[in-house]
Order: sequence, then structure tokens, then C-alpha cells
Amino acid sequence: MKEIIRHIRVYLKEINKKVLIVVSLFTAFLIFLNYYFNIDNYIKRQDSLAFSFLARYLIYLIAFGFPYLFYWLITKKKYNSKSVFLLLIFVAPAIFSLKAGLNFNFQFSENNNPIAIGWNSYWNYIVYWPLLVIITASLLFFIWKKFDNDQPFYGIKTKKMNWKPYLLMLLIMVPLIAVASTQADFLTAYPKLKSIERIFDEPGIQWWHKLLFEISYGTDFISIELFFRGFLILAFIKWAGKDAILPMACFYCTIHFGKPMGECISSYFGGMILGVVVYHTRSILGGLIVHLGIAWLMELGGYIGNSI
Repeated sequence: MKEIIRHIRVYLKEINKKVLIVVSLFTAFLIFLNYYFNIDNYIKRQDSLAFSFLARYLIYLIAFGFPYLFYWLITKKKYNSKSVFLLLIFVAPAIFSLKAGLNFNFQFSENNNPIAIGWNSYWNYIVYWPLLVIITASLLFFIWKKFDNDQPFYGIKTKKMNWKPYLLMLLIMVPLIAVASTQADFLTAYPKLKSIERIFDEPGIQWWHKLLFEISYGTDFISIELFFRGFLILAFIKWAGKDAILPMACFYCTIHFGKPMGECISSYFGGMILGVVVYHTRSILGGLIVHLGIAWLMELGGYIGNSI
């Protein structure tokens, strides 16, 4: 844990303070725009995959590209002129826009009664997140083979990993999540199974249904860590070095626009911390433990909070 804190201190000491302030204010402005105008909710209400993709692509491109633009304007660094770098700046938001916009609708039951519809929705969720992992990982694997196969596949390595700091970070989060679990907006969003209203309180649902749902939900964080900490850090440090951390954190914040505002704001700082960790360890597995652990703790807090 001391080593992680030291890395964070060094990063905050070495980072260009003007860029840090500008990017942080820019991220705050994006958060304000989203929650004031309900942009994310508006996008979700649209049935068009093309509209969802283009709208999210624009948001993600702005969130990811503008911090690099600020680096160029303030520090005059020249890595923005590299053709592959510029290509990946435009490709990265497209990959996550596809992931965010994809929606599968498999028919597991031919019945049209409300309970059958609810169970059909449940099983769609069970296959939805693992399928997104496969699609996202496949696209990133193609990029890795083309440009980055001189390193492990975007942070998938366990060699020389010290797991204790990540478990301690999870322990620190327990009281914070416990407090959040008493808040109305948190309990409206969690647990995620509440999104299937016909199933959450349905007498036929068993404990293993909930466990299977949580396991499937957890797989989504594999694709998130692989994309944000693996791809957006480890593919870009060859040009940008530590400068790759802030653009990733800003981008990462925007994918939380549909979450409670406190969670969205904290994701910017959490993304920055995890970015620093991956920069030094070259592994995403520690961050995955933290991210997945927090997600499941929030789910547990949602179950407990809604039952009280």
C-alpha cells in the first residue's frame, strides 16, 4: 500500500499542474452538462442503435481527445502528430460506443405473460455481459496483434504481483459503501437485478439465480479494466508516458453518466488512481480485483439496504 501511495504522490508531483486543473475542470463541466440536461437518459430512451452509437461516440471522443489536446496546447508535446496515435484516438471511443450501445434480445421463452417476459429479460442479462467481454476483447486483441504484441495482452499478467495493497484498498471502501447504501439514489440503482422489476421480487427466483446474475454482471468489469486500464494506458504510454492517465480518467468518468452523481464524480479520481497503478505494475489484475470487489460490495449494499 505504501508503494501505491508513493506512486500517486510522485505522479501528482510530476504532472503539469495547469493540465491537471484544466482537465479536471473540463471533466466537471461534462458532468454538469450531463446531469443538468439528462443527456445519458435521453440517449438511453432512443431505440436507434445508430443514434446511440453516434451520440456516445461524440461524448467519448470529446472526453478522451480534449485532454490530449490540452496537453498539446499547454505543454507543446509532439506525440499528437504520430499517425498511429491519432488513429487510436478515434478508434478507442468507437470500440466503447459499440460496447455501450449493443443490445441483445434473445428469445428464451415464447410465452408473453409478464413473468415469462421478466425471465426472458433475466436470461438476456446473463448472456449479455459475457458476450460484451468476448466482443471487446476480440477487437482489442486485433489492435494488440497489429501494434503492441511486444508486451503482454494489455496488462494480463500476474508475475511479481503483490495482492495485499489491493485487498487493503477494498477494506478501506467498505465503510464508504456502507454509508452510500443508506442513500435513496444509491438504493434506486442497486442491486442491478432491480432493473428487472418482474424478477427482483418474484417468488420463483432462487439464491442461485441471484448469484448467477452477479457473476455475469461481474464479467463486465473484465472488459472495462481491459479497455480503460489495459488499452488506454498500456497502448498509449509508448507515446504519452504518464500523460495517458488523465485522458483515460476523463473518458472513464463519462461512462458513469447513468450512475448516481457521487459515483460519477468519484470515478474520475478512481480512474486516475488505477491508471497510476497500472502504469507502474503493467498489470490490470490488481485494479480488476479492486473494481470488481467494489462493484460486488455495492451490490451487497443494495440488497441489504433495500431489505431494511
